[in-house]
Formats: sequence, structure tokens, C-alpha cells
Amino acid sequence: MGSFRTKVRGPIPAPIVAQKVAAACAAKGVEFLDAPVSGGEPKAIDGTLAIMVGGKADVFEQVQPILAKLGATVTLTGAVGAGNVTKLANQIMVACNIAAMGEALVLATRASLDPEVVFNAVKGGLAGSTVLNAKAPMVIARNFKPGFRIKLHQKDLRNALLAAESMKVALPFTAMAQQILMALMNEGKGDLDHSAIVTFIEGMAGVEVKKPA
Repeated sequence: MGSFRTKVRGPIPAPIVAQKVAAACAAKGVEFLDAPVSGGEPKAIDGTLAIMVGGKADVFEQVQPILAKLGATVTLTGAVGAGNVTKLANQIMVACNIAAMGEALVLATRASLDPEVVFNAVKGGLAGSTVLNAKAPMVIARNFKPGFRIKLHQKDLRNALLAAESMKVALPFTAMAQQILMALMNEGKGDLDHSAIVTFIEGMAGVEVKKPA
């Protein structure tokens, strides 16, 4: 079984399980791909997920039409295990995006601005993102019904930090986001949507993001 490698010498630990499954499949003459997804429940429902695949190129080409029925983008990112590493990178960006959005909206609310107006003002600029468009309206509406739960995102960031530690890569913002998620879990919020990261920041500031009365 070959190891998935980057410019950093040595195997990445995150895809080890995928590599073990691939080896077990190969022993039985079965091909294997790892293919994590991103987009949450809404994109799963409408078939517009982002699918990140690791495995052999020829096997990927065979199944790509099937995966295309489930996702708006289907990308082969490398050998077996690469899909899992790409997913971890995705989860880092999403968590840090939500945390930054939360700080921005808390600041705006403290300054007596309407957070919805601020959201509409910035979403078309450089700060605009899929995360902002999906999560800001939820925060403003105080709707934390889970699309992706805090406890699951905490697990993903923990895996990212373990992988980073094994490669001697510092991920300070990821570590902070993971600690925030852990604190929210300890408050009984593990089953809330990860947009509830904002409630941690609200608690520190004593401000709730909402439209003015």
C-alpha cells in the first residue's frame, strides 16, 4: 500500500483509515476511492455537493458520472486518502470563516448597526463567501437548527490538528476554532448548527446579533 505524500516528507495520518480500507479492498480485487463531501444538508438535497476524491485516476473516471449526479463539483485531489485531507482543509476554512463572521457581526451590532444591513453591504465584496451567505441569515434569525453540528465540526478540526502535529505544521486559528467548539459542546450546544460559533463570541462581548428593535 502506497502512502499519500505531500511536499512534507512522510505519510499524512488523516487518510490512514482510507488507505487501510483500500488495501483490504485491493486484496479482494475491489477498487476503492475515498470521497468526502462538503455543502451540508441543503446541497445534499439538491445534488450540488462539492465532492473531494482520492484514488486512481482510471477508477475515478469510471465513477465520475455517478458522483456528478450528487455534486456540482467532483475533483480528484490525489491518491487514496487525498480526499480526506482536502476535506480537513475545507473544514478549517469553514470554521474560521464562521468565527470571523461572528466577530464582525458582533462588532456591528455593538455599534448599533443592523447586522442584516451590514451583511447585505459586504456580501458582494471581497468578504463575500458561500459560508457568509449561508450562515449570516441563520445567525440574524437566531436559527441554529443543525445542518452541520458543532460536535461533528469539532471532531473534524481535532483530526486536522492531529494531522498537522504529525507534520509539524502550526495551525493557530484552527486550534482556536476547535477550542471554541469544545467550549460550546461543554455548554450543551454540541447538536446546534456550527453557525452557533457566534454565540461564544456573543457571550464574550455581552451582545446578541439581531436586528434592532
